[in-house]
Amino acid sequence: MALKVLVLGAGSIGRRHHDNLLALGARSVLRGWRGYGLAAFERELPEYDALVVATATDLRLPLIERAARAGLALYIEKPLAFSPAEVEAIAAVAAPVAQRSVIGYMMRYHPAFRWLAASDLGDVFQISLSIGHDVTQWRAGWRFSDSYAARAEGGGVLLDLCHEIDMAHCLFPGLALTGVESQGHALYPGVDMASRVSLAGGGVCGEVAMDYLTPKLHRRAILRGTRGLRDFDFAAGRYLVSGAEGITAPDLPLERNEMFLALMRDFLALAAGQPVPGVGHLPRLDLALPSARLVAGAWEARRFIGSIDKEIP
Repeated sequence: MALKVLVLGAGSIGRRHHDNLLALGARSVLRGWRGYGLAAFERELPEYDALVVATATDLRLPLIERAARAGLALYIEKPLAFSPAEVEAIAAVAAPVAQRSVIGYMMRYHPAFRWLAASDLGDVFQISLSIGHDVTQWRAGWRFSDSYAARAEGGGVLLDLCHEIDMAHCLFPGLALTGVESQGHALYPGVDMASRVSLAGGGVCGEVAMDYLTPKLHRRAILRGTRGLRDFDFAAGRYLVSGAEGITAPDLPLERNEMFLALMRDFLALAAGQPVPGVGHLPRLDLALPSARLVAGAWEARRFIGSIDKEIP
C-alpha cells in the first residue's frame, strides 16, 4: 500500500513536495500551519507513515519530536535549524528515525554537482561558490516582509540559500568555518541580506557568498586546482574544465523538478524501510548532520559589517 505522508507547510516548497508525492504514487495531505496547530497535528499523527516539514525553521523542533516519537520518517526542509543548540536537539529527538529520514539538500541531485562529486578533486587548493538574486523579483505577489526569511530568528540569506554551504562541505568535508561577514538592513534587524562564509581545512581554503541583492540570478562554483580549473555556472547551465590539454565542457542538462523528485523518491524508499543503493551523498538525516552543523554554526557566527539601503518591501 502507498505510504501516507503529511506535508506540513503550504508555501511554495510545501506545495511542490505535495505535488511530487502525488506524482510518485504516495497518498499526500497538505496542511498549512496557520489554523492547524499542535493539538490537531498530534491528533492526526497516527494516520500517517511520514512527515514532510516545510514550516518556518523556528517552529520545527516540537513537530519533529512528536513525529519521531510516533515513528514517522521525516523529510525536513533545509536548513535543519538555525542554531547549533537546536541542531543538536533535533538530532537527539530524531535519532530513532534518522536512518529513514532526510534533510532537503536537493542540490546534491543536480547533475553538475554529481559530476563534481564523482571527480578527483585532490588537486584543488581554493574554492569559491556563490549564489544571489534580487529577493524582490523572486515570485509575483510575494513580499519579503511577509515571509519567514524576514525574521531575525531563523531568517536571512545564509539560511535561505545554504545549499552552497552544503555542496562545499560535501565536496571538501575537511572544511571548517573561519569567519562570516554579513550586511543587514535597517528595516530587518538581525537579518542578513548578504553574507560571505570563509572556510578552510584539509589543504583547501575558500568562500561561499550569498545575497538577496544581485539584479540577475547568479549561481556559480569555481574550483582552482593544480591540474585544472573547474568553472561551473549553474545559472547558465555552462560547465567548463580548463587544464593543460585545453578546455572541455561536460554536457550536464537539468530538469529542475527532477532534483526534487529524485530526493523524494529516495525518501519514500527510506521511509518504507527499503535500501537506497548507489546514491552518493544521500542526505539521510544522520549522514547530513555535519553539514547542518556547519550551516547553523555559520549563521551564529555572522558579524554584521554594515547595512544595505536597497528598498526591500
